[in-house]
Amino acid sequence: MTIYVAQFDLDWKDEDLKNLFAPHGDVETAKVEMDAFTDRSRGFGYVEMPDDSQARTAIGALNNADLNGKKITVQEAEPKELKRGSYKVGNGGVNPYRFKKS
Repeated sequence: MTIYVAQFDLDWKDEDLKNLFAPHGDVETAKVEMDAFTDRSRGFGYVEMPDDSQARTAIGALNNADLNGKKITVQEAEPKELKRGSYKVGNGGVNPYRFKKS
């Protein structure tokens, strides 16, 4: 299961994210999303845990946890093609409101 994690410290690296989830089960990958221009954390990332029950336990234990004065958000990640605001669902990547048919 892929887990979305947000609102953590901007100094965090992949290893920090992995260490946060490791006590709750096996962590396949942990990736902090980085800003392309500043090479700093964007404050969110993704954790991949192969065991869904361990992932759900981690989500329950860590969502709204207080880390260094910040409450982090931890939830199951939505598949990219189903995210709101994405124009990839069923219309070939075109914004359906931009080009109206006559």
